[in-house]
This record gives sequence, structure tokens and C-alpha cells, in this order.
Amino acid sequence: MKLIGRVLSSLFAALILTGALSLGAPAQTPPAPAAGVAAAPATDPAVDRPATDEPGLAAASLLPRDLSPWGMFSSAHVVVKAVMIGLVLASLVTWTIALAKGWELFAARRRVAAQNLLLGRSNTLEEAGRALASQAQLEAAAQAALLEIEMSDGIHDKASIKERLASRLERIEAALGRRMMHGTAALATIGAIAPFVGLFGTVWGIMNSFIGISKQHTTNLAIVAPGIAEALLATALGLFAAIPAVVIYNMFSRGVAGYKALCADGTAEILRIASRDLDRAESAQSSCYRAKNAAE
Repeated sequence: MKLIGRVLSSLFAALILTGALSLGAPAQTPPAPAAGVAAAPATDPAVDRPATDEPGLAAASLLPRDLSPWGMFSSAHVVVKAVMIGLVLASLVTWTIALAKGWELFAARRRVAAQNLLLGRSNTLEEAGRALASQAQLEAAAQAALLEIEMSDGIHDKASIKERLASRLERIEAALGRRMMHGTAALATIGAIAPFVGLFGTVWGIMNSFIGISKQHTTNLAIVAPGIAEALLATALGLFAAIPAVVIYNMFSRGVAGYKALCADGTAEILRIASRDLDRAESAQSSCYRAKNAAE
């Protein structure tokens, strides 16, 4: 029994010593390849990349790199191009009307102000008509007043004559205001619809971008960014056309209101001159009647 115990103790000690030596031994390097045998090539991450990225990268390499306004316009869809061209033309119309109508309104206000001064120095309608000869705006009002008094010859009711004069002058004043507002309705139209036209171009461009994503099977930013940039350019052009149109239309509305006020001052002065002429005519008739009665 003692012999067997010693043998087992010796085996157990040998096992423990073998385990300790195996834990403390250094890691063995793989054996070098034999001479004349080619080494295995190292794996390249760039070569072993997934094949699913290849369509996106190939499409990205074909995308335009010029994201300037002209580059985005050139690469945009034909519908988006049509929207952009329409908005640029609308902007040109806005500035053309602004320059032409602005100069017309400025010159007309100066003329009416000068005509009001001439009316203020006139004593009779005939004198006012001569002073306003060959001039626009208030000349028509003076001629209309002379025509009404001539057509009312023999009528002794001054109130009815003045009522008809006021009606004629009111219509002339309204016609002058409408003539000056002619052409400004286009500004209101451009200011109202240009943002929505630009929004239509934006929606169309973004829709095309999503269609491109579906075809390329990738959400790479290089695929999405150009189409979205083109779409947003349409919105920018819509605002560029609409904002000046609204501002210029409001300026013209205030300017035409001032012009109509000047025309109203002129027609009121003509009505006062006509009233004085009627009073003079009545006084002259009364004087002749009294002189005739005195002579009898």
C-alpha cells in the first residue's frame, strides 16, 4: 500500500509540473515557409469590401461635381428647368414694370401738381382750359366742365348743373386712376403665384431624387445632395421673383393713391371755378333784369 501511494504521489507531482511549464512557455510563431514556396497574399480590406457598395460608388463617380447655380440648372430635370426659366422671366417682367411705371408715375405726379397751380391762378373755365391746353390729365376735366356748361345753357337750376359737373369729373378722376394702375396687376399676380411655382419645382426635384435613390439602391449623400440642391434652387428663384414683386406693388399702390389725391384736388378746383362762373352768369342775368325793370 505504501508503494502504491508513493507511485500515485509521484504521478500527481509530474502532472502539476507539466501544467506549470505549459502555462509559462512563450507563444510559438508559425513556421516560416519553405524556400521556393510563395507566401500567401495579405488580405486587403479595400479589395474585400462588400459588393453592395459598388453601385453607389459607381453612380457617385458619374455625378456632376459643379454645384454652382448654373451647374445645378444644367443638370436639373427638364420640368425643373422650365420652372426656373419661368421664374427668371417673371423677375425680368417685375423689374421692367418697376422701372417703366415708376418713371411714368413720377412724371405724372409732377405734371398734375403743376396743373393744380395753374388752376389755382385761373378765374374762369375758359382761362383754365387755355392754361391746360396740350397737357394730359386735368385738361380732359376742364374740357368736360366747359362742355357740360355749354350743354346746360338755358337751364337755371344751378344745383342740377353742379351735380352733373361733379359726376363728369368723378368719372374722369376714376379713369385717370385706372390708367395709372394699368400694368401693376402683373406684379400682384407674380407676387402671389411665384412662391407656389417654385415650390412645384422643388417637389418635382425632390421626387426625382427619391426615384434616383430607389434605382441606385443606396442612400449615399453624393446621390441625394445634387437633386435636392437643384430643387431648393427652384424655391430660391420663386422667392427672388415674388418678394420684389410684392414690395414694388405696395409702393405703386401708395404712389397711385397720392396721384389720385392730386387729381381729386384738380377736379375739385375745376368744380369751384365752374361754380363761380355759374354765379357770375346768374349775377349778370339778375343785373340785366333789374336794369330792365328800372328802365321800364
